[in-house]
Amino acid sequence: MHFEGHIRSYADADLTPLISLTIDTFGPFYEDSFRPLVGDLIFTRQHGDWRGDYRRQVPTLHDPDAHKYVAVAEQDGVLNGYVAWHVDETRRRGTVEILAVTREHRRSNTATMLCEHAFAAMRGEGAQYVEIGTGGDDFHAPARAFYESLGCVKLPVAVYFRQL
Repeated sequence: MHFEGHIRSYADADLTPLISLTIDTFGPFYEDSFRPLVGDLIFTRQHGDWRGDYRRQVPTLHDPDAHKYVAVAEQDGVLNGYVAWHVDETRRRGTVEILAVTREHRRSNTATMLCEHAFAAMRGEGAQYVEIGTGGDDFHAPARAFYESLGCVKLPVAVYFRQL
């Protein structure tokens, strides 16, 4: 499958589908990867309300006055992915906050088109580089490979949790 839709700016009507897409995309990480890795106590304290966290975060992602933007990939009127980013004008840095693509549109060039759109917009606002974060666990392996395919350089970082 190849992405044959178009990329457009966020519209208010996108909010509910974007929240659902975000929860669908990252649910397997929280429930199938993070929870078993750290145990229930740390999971509950760190990300116990991860669905609610996304319900609160996604509405704040698009605020052009604050240099925060969302672009969606749409095909035949159906939203199949989105990218959210912001630009720090002082540091001349763009940051990808969230990149999410529906299961059926992964490996279809949708994520590439979304990132290239965001990168061009960041350059247009004076950003000279972009930061994209992802996890080091197995769930995030496809994301790491994708970002590296875009020419991003991985910075090894370790985060540790321990129940007290």
